[in-house]
Amino acid sequence: MDQRLADLLQLLELEQLEVNLFRGASRDIGAPQVFGGQVLGQALTAAAATVVGRVVHSLHAYFLRRGDCNAPIVYEVDRSLDGHSFSNRRVVAIQHGQQIFNMTASFQLAESGFDHQIPMPQVPQPEALPESGGPPPTVLERLPERLRRFFAQPRPFEFRPVQPIDYLRQRREAPVRQVWFRAVAALPDDEMLHRRLLAYVSDFFLLDTATLPHGTSLLAPSIVMASIDHALWFHRPLRVDDWLLYAMESPSASGARGFARASVFARDGRLVASAAQEGLVRLRKEH
Repeated sequence: MDQRLADLLQLLELEQLEVNLFRGASRDIGAPQVFGGQVLGQALTAAAATVVGRVVHSLHAYFLRRGDCNAPIVYEVDRSLDGHSFSNRRVVAIQHGQQIFNMTASFQLAESGFDHQIPMPQVPQPEALPESGGPPPTVLERLPERLRRFFAQPRPFEFRPVQPIDYLRQRREAPVRQVWFRAVAALPDDEMLHRRLLAYVSDFFLLDTATLPHGTSLLAPSIVMASIDHALWFHRPLRVDDWLLYAMESPSASGARGFARASVFARDGRLVASAAQEGLVRLRKEH
């Protein structure tokens, strides 16, 4: 397996300390705090470890405090419900004696029922688009050292944006973005694994969509951005090692918060998941 992907799979695995108690490592990817997708993926690993024969269909999470990249994270699972068809789990992530994150996840036995979906947007196929390797060298050298480290990290996913990304954006754009993505190598046939990895990668790009109408971006030194909450709904079986389209839009920004939602489509047009996120989007105060 590709080493970048193997490292991510290892990061998402947890050490079991006690019944309902797990510990995960942290990874510095150049962000000022632990990457939110890492905490989502690890929390989902902890919840799934307490459920048998059911697969996650939704999760709702809150980011409470910045995670410390230099310390492990402890995950405590509450087995809220084991019903006839559904299981519900609440996960609390703890670092330095404080909650940094909590999440509720729901798991379901496989069932059949009504089936409909919205159509996938008409966009170019991923093979027709260049891979996004981050800012070009001329832009990279103008960024703060922390951001240069972020873009220098090896990525376990490749991204192909439908709309070119201007990393020094000054123009205002519609709050809409589509990005094709996939894991850099093949993965086992394990539906829960693919859903954990989708939770991880779903934290990329989403909140930044809320900045598009305002002629700025998360790279601007004048802007402060941080996830507040994150929700995912898994509709159909999926594979993150085949191309998925992340179709994002931001209906609103107000009160120093940006809101974005997204549909995730397989390349055959199936709607496999939906996501939503609200986050802090604040202009840095001048002193």
